Amino acid sequence: MSGLTLLYTLFAYVAIAVFLVGFLARIWKYATTPSPLKIPLTPAPVNSVGVVYRMVQEVGFFKSLFYSNRIIWIGGYLMHIALLITIVKHLRFFFKTTPAALAWITSFEIYVGFIFFGALAFLFLMRLVIDRTYYLSLMQDYVLLIFLMLIAATGILTKYYVRTDIIKVKQFVMGLVQFRPEAIPGDPIFIIHFTLVLLLLIYFPFSKLMHSGGIFFSPTRNQVDDAREVRHVTPWAVKG
Repeated sequence: MSGLTLLYTLFAYVAIAVFLVGFLARIWKYATTPSPLKIPLTPAPVNSVGVVYRMVQEVGFFKSLFYSNRIIWIGGYLMHIALLITIVKHLRFFFKTTPAALAWITSFEIYVGFIFFGALAFLFLMRLVIDRTYYLSLMQDYVLLIFLMLIAATGILTKYYVRTDIIKVKQFVMGLVQFRPEAIPGDPIFIIHFTLVLLLLIYFPFSKLMHSGGIFFSPTRNQVDDAREVRHVTPWAVKG
């Protein structure tokens, strides 16, 4: 085993461990944080079925963003859809034989990478030109967008311009999955792309990307608007 393969094998396992432990720890924190007040964002559902329907609208279609800013909604929705397809099509590297569904999704990849990069660049530009968004943006917002654009750009390069041996990539990934390390492809662009992805996994639990899990625990969206029907008493207000 070469030194480069050993380095990236250890790097991959560390990145995955940090991501899983960090993500689950943050979810546990969200789930165990008390919500002592009824603060659903009105108009709010009055039963659990309504809450589920509302969350589907928010998670699946970004309803609030659609009504607040449809220009940013277009960029954000395209970016998330392209990201989802990109993640799904990369799952083929974890199977010896690519399932038919993944093979079908992969047929769209000629467009997805460019859409993903374009949507990220659009969102980056919007943060600069829209006064309210510019005022609310932090440095980490710009860094994250640039980080994702670099991942998209290097991925496009490895696919279309500086082609990487996909067979070797799959062998390397399958080796990681089976805990039998295989030689990592030595293409510089692939190394950069893979490094950026691992760094993103490490950064994920400590960044705003945690909104992907945190949205399900937002009290303004996951609470039933029944404050008038059901008295809500905080645990520490109950007399012993």
